[in-house]
Amino acid sequence: MEGSSKKPVEIANRVNRILERAIPLMIPLGVALGVTLPMVFLRLRPFIPWLFGTMTFAGALKLRARELGKAASSPLPLILFLVTAHVVLPLVVLFLCRLIFRNDPDIVSGYVLLYAVPTAVTGFIWVSIYRGDPALSLTVILLDSVLAPIVVPGTVRLLLRTSVNLDTTAMALSLAYIILIPTVIGVALNEVSSGKIPSLIGPYLNPFSKICITMVVAANSAAVAPRIRPDNPRVWIIFFVCVALSSLGFICGKLSGFLGKLNKEKQITLFFAVGLRNTSAAMTLGIEFFPGSAALPAVLGIVFQQTIAAIMGRVLLGKIGGSDRS
Repeated sequence: MEGSSKKPVEIANRVNRILERAIPLMIPLGVALGVTLPMVFLRLRPFIPWLFGTMTFAGALKLRARELGKAASSPLPLILFLVTAHVVLPLVVLFLCRLIFRNDPDIVSGYVLLYAVPTAVTGFIWVSIYRGDPALSLTVILLDSVLAPIVVPGTVRLLLRTSVNLDTTAMALSLAYIILIPTVIGVALNEVSSGKIPSLIGPYLNPFSKICITMVVAANSAAVAPRIRPDNPRVWIIFFVCVALSSLGFICGKLSGFLGKLNKEKQITLFFAVGLRNTSAAMTLGIEFFPGSAALPAVLGIVFQQTIAAIMGRVLLGKIGGSDRS
């Protein structure tokens, strides 16, 4: 009986590992499905908050509030992350994008949004692969998720000012629904059950959350499908700027840890925390609250974010530590 009860869990964990490795392919697949079959995936739009909330909840089940207490005893990495990811990088992005897209404030606002959203939960996977500091990674993800309803609208309002007319209060509420509330519930269940609930439902919820990512990307891509035209040179400019800025984000993360004189594990953690952004959140917010083509940077930026993470990791961090990638 014990062996048979373990078998479904083992299968679910195996499926999750396969899907984790396939994320760099699943996300572009979601974009391709949304663009080629918009009428099919537009029907998922009403369910995006629930799909996104499921993704956030699945990630939050791995988080422990006590990690914040540990990090508070040595707050320098958290301060470096917040300053680099939410002050330095958005300002640099705003400056560069105003130079490149000086006659298109919608595109500029889309890039600002892309670098205002929280760090990506998938950063924890990369930190584990490269043997960084998992506790710091989880703390950064938790803190950034909790602060998202304040940081994202605040950054957008401060940097864009009157260039776009946005309902930042509604944006904050949306972030609370799709990020803050699922995070708090996930962390609370983990704490109250001493990890029993995550170990019980996590193996089944984790692979489902990967499918949710693809569905969210497909539904959001369907909403902007008419604007993604390969024959339009501007689309390619937006794409290559996304690649350049994503690479710049990893470089800033590397410099932040180096200048802060952190140990190797914490430097690796900042590298991925600063470089990776929750592009699914940027897509969702861009389509719901921003005008015109503002969602394009997020849609095009999400396609190769994980691939860029792999390339930049190999270039700036060297070979992956150890042989175990599972």
